[in-house]
Amino acid sequence: MNPDSYQSMLDAVQAFHQKHDFRNTGGEDLTYRIALMSEELGEISACVTKGKEAGRLAEECADLFILLLGTALSANFDLRHAFWEKMRKLEARGSKLIDGRIRVSEFQG
Repeated sequence: MNPDSYQSMLDAVQAFHQKHDFRNTGGEDLTYRIALMSEELGEISACVTKGKEAGRLAEECADLFILLLGTALSANFDLRHAFWEKMRKLEARGSKLIDGRIRVSEFQG
């Protein structure tokens, strides 16, 4: 196992899904996974707004990343491919300062 390998991370999440039989016990239901991701995002927000240590923030971000990888497995799409496709689109976009913060978006009008 290479800890820097996307495939190794994906394989670890797949093994976790299989160990707990997610496919047959509702763990791969996409609506359920969205709720879990929302919960993790709330925990990330709490870390930031309550000034928790960086290690706690990293753990919560890892939880969200694991859920994202698992969602790619559950919905049968290649997250690595989707990432690079999206990065190509983002790299072509312009940016604006809005209320003193940078925003990179498809600005309309």
